[in-house]
Amino acid sequence: MSGERLYIQPLTPAPSPQALGGDAVRLAGGMAWTRDFAVMVVRDGAVASRKLATPQTIAAVLGALPDGLAAEGEAQWANLRRAHPALAVPGGALRLDEPQVMGILNVTPDSFSDGGRHSADPGDHARAMLEAGAAIIDVGGESTRPGADPVWEGDEIARIVPAVQACAALGALISLDTRRAAVMEAGLAAGVHIVNDVAALGEDPRCAEVVAAAGVPVVLMHAPGGGANLHAGGRYANVLFDVFDALRDARDRAVAAGVEQSRIVLDPGIGFGKSLADNLALVNGLALFHGLGQPILFGASRKRMIGAISREAPADARLGGSVALALAAMQAGCQIVRVHDVHDTVQARDLWRAMRDRALTDFGGLADD
Repeated sequence: MSGERLYIQPLTPAPSPQALGGDAVRLAGGMAWTRDFAVMVVRDGAVASRKLATPQTIAAVLGALPDGLAAEGEAQWANLRRAHPALAVPGGALRLDEPQVMGILNVTPDSFSDGGRHSADPGDHARAMLEAGAAIIDVGGESTRPGADPVWEGDEIARIVPAVQACAALGALISLDTRRAAVMEAGLAAGVHIVNDVAALGEDPRCAEVVAAAGVPVVLMHAPGGGANLHAGGRYANVLFDVFDALRDARDRAVAAGVEQSRIVLDPGIGFGKSLADNLALVNGLALFHGLGQPILFGASRKRMIGAISREAPADARLGGSVALALAAMQAGCQIVRVHDVHDTVQARDLWRAMRDRALTDFGGLADD
């Protein structure tokens, strides 16, 4: 990295704006409030200056920056406070003013979490997740775990089409987890509403064309590698800033290729080419990504980082860690959490939401001292 870059990182969660005399903002139009922000200037990969600000003081902090950085700061500050409209999908819309749960439907024989257990009856599992409160069903026909064998696109299509059709018969909002244009086309023809691309439309040169022509939302995920190994090349000067910059570049490439910016969702790619320390830094800094102005999807369900912290618990024994990470994402204002365990995550989300709702009235009748 050369030159100077500016980043505004939300720091301090707040129960409600009135609890702090109004000196807090609603993060990305969701149910999380934040008071303190770090305004950081990064030069040659290192933080050159760091100023703390609240909503009442940030204008002065940004005003003291050089013109180019001040303009970027104003843009990020506006994005951090931006209330996202509902995400338009074919035949409907997905609200983004509260966290939505995306349920994972793997139809792969080598999935790290379920080993293809749902391939024979995708409709039954999809129905169970919908009844448990999933807003989206994410169908995947290729394992992207480290060391997984590549899948021929014909096999991937044969796996996902019956699952998509089963979900469509249930009236589900369907996302398709793929990085291949031909698979996207087959899924869209079968009833897919959202494309979820772990390669951020970079694996296949036709992917952006397919998504743009279909006019559907797309999730652009960060992964440092490509081809057979999405996890390769994960070396970062600062993982938080480097992933932020990479997601901005991916978004801009997609827009240049004809994808509407209002249809783009970003995913920092927990576990893809990142160490345990990298993943923890990303979770701690998730709210930073709202500065890009796009909805954020977070997926860490049952991932290796949980096992690494919990005495090497296997994938099917990582429920507690998965829910804890999902709640951290909600508190950071992420609009979508992608999970295997829908019932438990929805229950946790609903309790978290009830506490947020109550916090907005806790101080309604109290005067300041």
